[in-house]
Amino acid sequence: MDLIYDWNEVRHRRPAFPLKVEFDDETLRDGIQSPSVKDPTIEQKLELLHLMDDLGITTANIGLPGAGKRAQEDVARLAREIRDHKMNIQANCACRTVEADIKPIVEVTQETGVPIEVYTFIGTSPIRQYAEKWDIDHICKTSEKAIRFAVDNNMDVAYVTEDTTRSKPSDLDKIFRNAIDCGARRLVLCDTVGHSTTDGATNLVVWTLNIIEAMGMAGQVKVDWHGHNDRGLGVVNAMAAARAGAHRIHGTALGVGERVGNAAMDQLLVNLKLLEVIDNDLTHLVKYCEKVSEYCEWPIPWNYPLAGRDAFRTATGVHASAIVKALDRDDVWLADRVYSGVPAHLFGKTQEIDIGHMSGRSNVKAWLKTHGHSYDDGLAQAILAKAKSTDHTLEVAEIEAVISAHQAS
Repeated sequence: MDLIYDWNEVRHRRPAFPLKVEFDDETLRDGIQSPSVKDPTIEQKLELLHLMDDLGITTANIGLPGAGKRAQEDVARLAREIRDHKMNIQANCACRTVEADIKPIVEVTQETGVPIEVYTFIGTSPIRQYAEKWDIDHICKTSEKAIRFAVDNNMDVAYVTEDTTRSKPSDLDKIFRNAIDCGARRLVLCDTVGHSTTDGATNLVVWTLNIIEAMGMAGQVKVDWHGHNDRGLGVVNAMAAARAGAHRIHGTALGVGERVGNAAMDQLLVNLKLLEVIDNDLTHLVKYCEKVSEYCEWPIPWNYPLAGRDAFRTATGVHASAIVKALDRDDVWLADRVYSGVPAHLFGKTQEIDIGHMSGRSNVKAWLKTHGHSYDDGLAQAILAKAKSTDHTLEVAEIEAVISAHQAS
């Protein structure tokens, strides 16, 4: 560790991540609400659920059964899978704050015997109230009726306030107190339109925890953070919320979701693993990303962290030289970190060295060794000459053609 000075650890303003962080995976609900994704088959959803469980994700939103018969059938099938395979992951479902949406969740719970937490949502910001022609009394009365119905049916309730990050403190104070008095034991703070900054996330979480404490409910009522990525701050906001004391943070694989999507669950897991906040086994994290990409028909950008094609790939001579020198020492730890902030082997990946117009002999040496070819200076010169004459990183077939021509000469 003396080889890396970590400015991230200098003068924390508050204790880092004071609580054990939980994760709620919204891929199978909020994720597939994206207008650009394909709804996976139930068999594919089952596979994704197992991958979430393998990654140690705490809970998964397994759907919105109030959306119709097929949605309710999928939720029931996923719940049975959790039961039959004795999975550690827990289940929750989204619903509007109306009895008609909660009833199907109650029915699935009674049918399968699997506890499903009711995540019941309603908009609370002034702009939403104006658009819907609601007032605070309407929100409180509607919420009270729905929450009491769920509690009377022995369901755990998470009360979800849409657009919390643009809601007034005076409104939230009444709404939160009402929900807790009615039996909600989890408050879900939503950055529904990706409005928040890290300061906003921190301020809202701390304020909410103070309300809970003032009611004498500290330790009995938990706080979730659910954020979107409209400003590109989804991941850092979720981390800020967790650091401020949020018990559970939400995300989706690859950040799929409404508009520009949600906080990316995979990036949350990577960062909290590197910060040693969690010790989850993440060797299947890349597979999780790849399967969601395949089943939702959502391409992974080449420069996407961890799962992107170029995440651990270089064709630059200076970078390759340093990595090769580390590998020549048989020092994988060093090779993984000398030009990377994310250790590839920790997540089941390896450093890749390719050859392009910015490459040097180290690139050629590493490439030939990796692909089972012997190195000689003449061959290296021929390959570099080909690379320097092009405007792209050489494909395997192009390099193999140079090797064949060199051997024949």
